[in-house]
Amino acid sequence: MEREEAVTLLKCHSFSYDDLSHPKMENGFIGSLRPFRGQLIEENFHELMGILRVLASELARPSLDREVMACLWGITHMARAWAVEPEGMLRSNNLISDAQVALMEQWLNLLSYAVMILIEGGGEQEAFWGYHQYLQEEKN
Repeated sequence: MEREEAVTLLKCHSFSYDDLSHPKMENGFIGSLRPFRGQLIEENFHELMGILRVLASELARPSLDREVMACLWGITHMARAWAVEPEGMLRSNNLISDAQVALMEQWLNLLSYAVMILIEGGGEQEAFWGYHQYLQEEKN
C-alpha cells in the first residue's frame, strides 16, 4: 500500500473522507459503530495497523501532517467515547457486549500505543511489538 491509498483509507476509517458513498465510510472503523450492527470488524483494526506501517516513517518526522493526526486522534477518541465508555451510546444502550468492549479497548490501546511510539521516534519494532503479540495470540 502506498501513502496516498493509506491516507484515503485512514480518512474512510475515521469517517472524514469527502466521498460519503465510499464503501469504507459505512463499514470502516468508525462508520461500523454508528449505527452499530452488532459486530466489530476485526479486518478494520488490521487495516489501521497496516496504514500505520505505511505512515510510520512519516510519523517519526519533526513535522506531522495535521490531517493524518486528526484522523488518528478522531478514531481513538470517537471509538472510545462510543464503544468503551460506560455512558457511550453503545454501552448505555446495551448494544455492545462486555467481550466486545474489552476487544475494542484492546484494539484502541494497541493503535494509540503504536502512534505514540512512532511520534516519539521509538521505532517500528517497539511501536508494533504489542500488535505482533496480539497476532500471535490470535493464531493460538
